[in-house]
Amino acid sequence: MNELIINLHMHTTYSDGSGIHADLCRAALKTGVDVLLVTDHNVWVQGVDAYCQIGNKRTLIIACEEIHDQDRDPQKNHLLVFGADQELAPLADTPQTLINAAIRLGGLCFLAHPVDPAMPAFGETDISWVDWDVKGFTGIELWNGFSELKTVAKGKLDAIVCAFFPEIIPHGPLPRTLEIWDNLLNEGRRVVAVGGSDAHAQRKKLGPLHKVIFPYEYHFSTINTHTFATTLLTGDLLHDRKMVFDALAAGHCFVGNDLPCSTRGFQFSAQSRESSGIMGDEISSNGAVTLQAKFPSRAEINLFKDGKCIKELQGETFTHITNEPGVYRVEAYKRYLGKRRGWIFSNPIYIR
Repeated sequence: MNELIINLHMHTTYSDGSGIHADLCRAALKTGVDVLLVTDHNVWVQGVDAYCQIGNKRTLIIACEEIHDQDRDPQKNHLLVFGADQELAPLADTPQTLINAAIRLGGLCFLAHPVDPAMPAFGETDISWVDWDVKGFTGIELWNGFSELKTVAKGKLDAIVCAFFPEIIPHGPLPRTLEIWDNLLNEGRRVVAVGGSDAHAQRKKLGPLHKVIFPYEYHFSTINTHTFATTLLTGDLLHDRKMVFDALAAGHCFVGNDLPCSTRGFQFSAQSRESSGIMGDEISSNGAVTLQAKFPSRAEINLFKDGKCIKELQGETFTHITNEPGVYRVEAYKRYLGKRRGWIFSNPIYIR
């Protein structure tokens, strides 16, 4: 399998971002991101899907959409729609109708920032997902870089410090979001986890100070979704779009915080006498199953089964043999700037 780094959930001048698509491409090429899924609010921007290339570096940019009911106060239920290739914002008042339409069109649906707390110091309301009766969505945005800021910056002074030193922000997915994901998985549902930057690169002014808050380049160096595709990018736009979306739909991916150090090269797989699989796959528990993980460098490793941590160790690899059905996933942590930071969050392997 071939690893592609995707940065998803970002905004341009078509909604509330400060950059145009060319700015995003330049930042992606500089940071080594292979694919950008651009999700402006309630607008599907046609005609921008293309490759950007400098020398041997290539990035594929695809226009997608973040949709929510703009008439609702407070706003809730933001949905990331990938690959539907049609404007669906008029359906936003009923999330299930929106999800159904996107799936009919061959799109993928991810619940954006399921837990997104208020930030009273800046007049930001809670915009968490609340309609938990919906069915048929592909997955959830497990780690949202911008939502996490709201839990780190308790006031304006904190926010100013974060603006100048954004590397202090990422610690990991919000605990409540992890709990929601595990609960959904324990209900027997296949729910793919992705990580989103929610990049806006907003320009702010405070007296004589002018600052781009969290530039695209910073976001593209931090929380990414690493997918495993059948090939590297081929240059065939239709082929590569389908390949990327197929990998996401299958859950052949993990969420990586590439700020402490690159997560490229992480692997989590399972092998039984009859079959083998990677993240997102189901394999039979008819006999022993060997779970194996390999990390790019030494880390604190936690193996979870059905939402409960069953193994903790330090190292670069682990092997776990089981004959128990369950939903198995991996979390890894590293020390960075003196604190324990979330580094890798795998999608599950389902042993049925």
